[in-house]
Amino acid sequence: MSTASYSERITMEPLVAAIDQGTSSTRFLVFNSKTAELLSHHQVGIKQSFPKEGWVEEDPKEILQSVYECMERTCEKLGQLNIDISNIKAVGVTNQRETTLVWDKETGEPLYNAIVWLDLRTQSTVERLINSTLGKDKNHLKHKTGLPISTYFSAVKLRWLMDNVEEVAEAVLTHRAMFGTVDSWLIWCLTGGKSGGVHVTDVTNASRTMLFNIHTLDWDPELCKYFDVPMEILPQVKSSSEIYGSMVSQCLRNCLGDQSAALVGQMCFQDGQAKNTYGTGCFLLRNTGIKPVISDHGLLTTLAYKLGKDSPAHYALEGSVAIAGAVVRWLKDNLGIIQSSAEIEKLAGDVGSSYGCYFVPAFSGLYAPYWEPSARGIICGLTQFTNRSHLAFAALEAVCFQTREILEAMNQDYGVPLTQLQVDGGMTSNRLLMQLQADVLCIPVVKPSMSETTALGAAMAAGAAEGVGVWSLTPGNLTTIPTDKYQPLINPEESEFRYARWKKAVQKAMNWETTEPSNGNGPVTHPFDTLGLSLYRG
Repeated sequence: MSTASYSERITMEPLVAAIDQGTSSTRFLVFNSKTAELLSHHQVGIKQSFPKEGWVEEDPKEILQSVYECMERTCEKLGQLNIDISNIKAVGVTNQRETTLVWDKETGEPLYNAIVWLDLRTQSTVERLINSTLGKDKNHLKHKTGLPISTYFSAVKLRWLMDNVEEVAEAVLTHRAMFGTVDSWLIWCLTGGKSGGVHVTDVTNASRTMLFNIHTLDWDPELCKYFDVPMEILPQVKSSSEIYGSMVSQCLRNCLGDQSAALVGQMCFQDGQAKNTYGTGCFLLRNTGIKPVISDHGLLTTLAYKLGKDSPAHYALEGSVAIAGAVVRWLKDNLGIIQSSAEIEKLAGDVGSSYGCYFVPAFSGLYAPYWEPSARGIICGLTQFTNRSHLAFAALEAVCFQTREILEAMNQDYGVPLTQLQVDGGMTSNRLLMQLQADVLCIPVVKPSMSETTALGAAMAAGAAEGVGVWSLTPGNLTTIPTDKYQPLINPEESEFRYARWKKAVQKAMNWETTEPSNGNGPVTHPFDTLGLSLYRG
C-alpha cells in the first residue's frame, strides 16, 4: 500500500490527541481512535532549576510554550504524512501531578515558578505538622485524603507559596490568585486564559493535593481550613472524561494525572489489575474498584479514574518512588559516568552484576512505603574492585528493589498477590532493566510494544467523552496491543539474598537530615521555611 493511499485511509478515521506534560519533557501525540496506532508526535525537554538544596522548580511559561511547540511540530509532521489535522476530534491532557502553581487571573502571569512534586523545601513544615498531631501520626489526614502528610503533595507547597512569596499573598488577599496543578494551568491557558479560560481539574489530580476528600469527591472545607487555604482559589473538580472547553478549533475533552492515564492506557479496568510506570519517578497503581482500600503498609489511596460525569469513581492503591529515571540523569549530569541515558544499559550489561554494591537513591527522601523525608542517598558495599559499571548496575537494580518493596506492600493490602506486572514509561526501553525487574520480583514483567501508554490513556478518555464518542472503552471493543514478556531467570534464593542486602542499605540511608537541635549548638539550619501556626489547628 502506498503512503498516499494509506494516509487517505487514515483521514477517514477519527483521530484523538493527547498533551503529555511530564517532569522532564512535554509531548503531543496523535492516535487513530479505531486502532490505537500512534500516528505522530513531538517531544520537547523541560529545564529544572535547583535554587537551593532540596528545591526543584520549573518555569510555568516554559511548560506552556513547550505544549504549543509540540502541538505545532506534530501538526506539521501530520501534514507531511498527508493526514488531515481537522480529523482530530478531541485533545486529552495528562500531567505530572503534585507540582504546584499559582497565577494571576487578571494578568495571566505566573506568580512564582512551579514547585515540582519532589521538592523538599517543606520538610521542616511536614515534621512539625506531624509532631503536632495526636501520637505524632503522619497518617492524621489519611481517612479523608488517602495520603500521609508529606512534602510530596500540593497543600504544603501551596501554603509555602502563600507564606513566602509576597506576590502570591497579595493576589490571594485581592482575590486574583488561582491555584492549580499543571493540568489546571494548561487547560486555563489553552481555553482562553485571562479572556475566559476554564479553571478546572479532574478527580485524579485533585486527589493528590491533600485538600480533596476522596469519599465525597470534592474539596473538603475542613481540610482547606486546616491548611488555611481559601477555597475560592481552587479549580472546579470534574470527571476524567468530559468536555472541559474549546481550544482554538479543537475541543479539550478531559484530563488525567499521568499515573491514572497510564492505568487507563494499560487497560487495567478490572479490579486487581496493576501497572508500573518508570519515568522520573516510579509509580505502581493497582485498580481496587469502586471502593477505596486504605493502606496499612505505607501505600496511598488515590482516585484511579472517573470516566464520565455520571460514571462511578474507581480507586487505586499506589506506591510512589521519587527517584527512578532521575538516577540515570544524575549519573549523567552530576557524575558524568555516562554521556547519554541510553548508555547505562551497555555499561551495566558489561559486568552483569553490582558485585555487592548497593545504591539507595533517596535524593528526595524516601516515599512509599516509608514516607521518610530525612533519608538521603547512599552507596555502600564499595571495594577497590568497584568501578562505574558496577555503579550503573546498582542504580538500575535500585529501581527494581524499590518496586519490589511497593509490590510486597500492595500484596499485603490487597490480599491477592500479583502474578505479573504490566510496565510502561521511558525506562522500559532498557531491556536489562526489565529483565532485572522480573528477576527481583520473581514474576513475569509484561511490556506493551507501544510504550506511550500514558498519552494513550489520556487520548482514550478524551475520545470516550460524552459528546465525542469516537473511542469505545467497553471490554469487548478494547484494542489489543502486542506485548513483550520477561520471565525471571534467577532462582528465588538469589533474589531474596540481594533484596535483603538492599533492605539493609535502606536502613543506613535513614535519618540523615533533621531540623531538631543537634550537638547542643541549636537547630540544624536548612533552606526549608515553615508555615504559620494557623496550619496546625486541629
